[in-house]
Parts: sequence; C-alpha cells; structure tokens
Amino acid sequence: MEINVNGRLVPLSNVTADTPLLYILRNDLGFNGPKYGCGLGECGACTVLINGVAARSCSIPLSGALGKSITTLEGLAQEGELHPVQQGFIDEQAAQCGYCANGMIMTLVALFERNPHASEDEIKSELAFNLCRCGTHLEILRAANKARELLAERGRA
Repeated sequence: MEINVNGRLVPLSNVTADTPLLYILRNDLGFNGPKYGCGLGECGACTVLINGVAARSCSIPLSGALGKSITTLEGLAQEGELHPVQQGFIDEQAAQCGYCANGMIMTLVALFERNPHASEDEIKSELAFNLCRCGTHLEILRAANKARELLAERGRA
C-alpha cells in the first residue's frame, strides 16, 4: 500500500485499511501538523486536504485516502515560501496555544482555493466548526484577511 502525501508517494507497511488517516500521518510518517483533538471529526485539529478539500483525518480510514492527494500543513509551503495563510497567521500572531492552528489554516487554504475573494462572513462560516480553546478568534480573522491580501499580491487571487 502507498499514499500520496504532500506530492510524494509514500509506501506503507504493517498498517490496516481501517486505521485512521491521522494515525498514519502522525505516528507512521511523522507529520506533526494534523493534531489529535476530539477523535470524532468535530474539532478540526486533525484537518488535512484530500484532493484539495478540507477533511478530518481522525475520522477517515486509510482506505478512504488511497488513490487521493493528501496535503498536510507541512506540504503547504512551496519552494521555501510559506503559503499566504501560514504567513498571515505568523504576521497577525494568530496562534496562541496552537491547538486549532492546523485546522484553521487548512480550512482557510481550502476556502481560498475555491474562493480567493471570500468575504469575512464566508470566512466565519467556513471556520465555524473549528474549535479554538484559547480565544484567538479576532487574530485568526485578521490572519485570514492578511492571507487574502497576500494571495492578491502574489497573483493567486
């Protein structure tokens, strides 16, 4: 078995098709972006992109990811340059405890891929099901706005 993670085909051994994708990514492949939060697919900490769509990796079995393109937080940077959403989070200091950062970033990346000009209401709606424990909601919204600006500057919007 093999999966496509961050543009590379990665062989897997000693895993079963019903193993949650999150466990494979963190425990077997060493990716630290997606986090274990609730284990029920409700908090967003484990979010990855599967074929460009934000997905909760704790509730998707490995079999659901085979033959698809998986992107983790670590796979967003291109040619040494952070993704605009990652840069927005840094510029606006939107990560406090870090629990939600992965899910917020991955969800915003998927949103901006679909709609680079998303309004603040669309951003809020998209992020509504990502839990933030420490309350950096205003900083996260500023980071999303900064990312939207950076996307436009880089000609992605």
